Amino acid sequence: MTAFVLVPGGFTGDWVWEEVAGRLRAAGAGAYPAALTGMGGADRPAGPGTDLRTHIDDLVRLIDRVDDPEVVLVGHDYGIHPVLGAADLRPGRIIRIVYLDTAIPQDGAPALAQIPDQGLRDRLLDPEQPDGDDWRVPAPSADGWPAWGSTAGLSTDALDRLSRLAAPQPRATLTQPLRLTGAASGVPTTGVLCTANGSTIALVETMIGFGDPALQALTRPGVTFFELDTGHWPMLSAPDELTRVLLAAAAGEGHRMGARTAEQPRHLTSFLMDLPERPRVRSGRVDLHLPEAGHPCPAVLFVHGGPIPADSRPTPRDWPSLVGHARCAAGLGAVGAVVDHRLHDLGDYGRAAEDVAEAVALLRDDPHVDGERIALWFFSGGGLLAADWLAAPPPWLRCVAASYPVLAPLPNWGSMDPRFRPAAAVGTAGGLPVVLTRVGLEQPAIAATVAEFLAAAEDRKADVEVIDVPNGHHGFDTADPTEESRRAVDRAMRSVLGHLRD
Repeated sequence: MTAFVLVPGGFTGDWVWEEVAGRLRAAGAGAYPAALTGMGGADRPAGPGTDLRTHIDDLVRLIDRVDDPEVVLVGHDYGIHPVLGAADLRPGRIIRIVYLDTAIPQDGAPALAQIPDQGLRDRLLDPEQPDGDDWRVPAPSADGWPAWGSTAGLSTDALDRLSRLAAPQPRATLTQPLRLTGAASGVPTTGVLCTANGSTIALVETMIGFGDPALQALTRPGVTFFELDTGHWPMLSAPDELTRVLLAAAAGEGHRMGARTAEQPRHLTSFLMDLPERPRVRSGRVDLHLPEAGHPCPAVLFVHGGPIPADSRPTPRDWPSLVGHARCAAGLGAVGAVVDHRLHDLGDYGRAAEDVAEAVALLRDDPHVDGERIALWFFSGGGLLAADWLAAPPPWLRCVAASYPVLAPLPNWGSMDPRFRPAAAVGTAGGLPVVLTRVGLEQPAIAATVAEFLAAAEDRKADVEVIDVPNGHHGFDTADPTEESRRAVDRAMRSVLGHLRD
């Protein structure tokens, strides 16, 4: 019989697994919710010395007590760290490791590294600004849970229970590095992604396609994936669905990345229009694709999304979609410019914003460009960079465009600088025209940010034109080479250039 050892995430204890454990047992499986020291129910209280190794030892003792021959370790959030530490010590007992809405820890990295909120990470590491006492981090308040993950799907009662039973997290469990020997590297794994928290199979495939070496292991035959349409605590919001997924994972089922990622990455497939080359001028981080006109022309600066690994090649200014957009603009009489900005991590938005501002200054000073007629066009995760320009648009900025954009931080991105929230900035955009291309098959978490932006724009009577691609996916300009897609790009381009010429 298969036994599931269920390891809770931050601030939660074995109680969080009650509903899932009961359903697993009803299905004929073994279920062993883990009680980690200091997190409620453990046989010894936490103290200043409680660290990650303490929780790994808790888990090893539990595994050693399980008589079932097949053990599946399930780690939610922080729980994946003791899971991997225990699997490293007992690799022969484990038939599969399930990553439940969590990142992939690396050897030598603390759990703290997974927290996307840089400000929170800094406070946890700064002994002069402790949260709670000097060895524990207090559990979130009732309204503080969204900073740790999406609460989508949680009933009021479930959220109240989460807050009532949550326990302070021993600080050293978050700051002690995870040490792995590689003994469990061959154990099959399954990732369960909670789409309302911002994770999807399509997004993981895209990140693999960028060439990040740390993600190449996800294409191995023993690695599978599932999606759950809920927030970060599926054991409370979707216990039936999670139970079915865990049973299927134990049986080796699930989506495999290998077949798709063996093909050419989606962002490197051909642009949906076959356009002639234009003269290209490269200056610093910016490429200018020039029209035939010999006089200064209006210009469109295309701003890629991300985050993108720093060593990803080719860089975005050579991607077919961005080159295609730039050539399209040049063919219609404008300079099409593409910038390589340094959005390599969620903490890089400030640096990327500086790169975009420098690119705009370079573009306006270029002799090919009419510096009083500029448009900015943002894609995907680059959409957050539009906020600065919406908040205080200069007179020479004639239009802002966005294609399948992220327009507010995703739930699993933590608390970001409020500066990068276009939904808040659009209220001060005045009469600046915005051309937004929206895809009908968008990832749910991204679609929610677009809806938030459009609601704010309507409330403040902003000038927003929406161009819909009902059958389009995120990245439709290379993913969906259909007539519908071509019409949408053409309409958006002509709308932007029309604003440049007004």
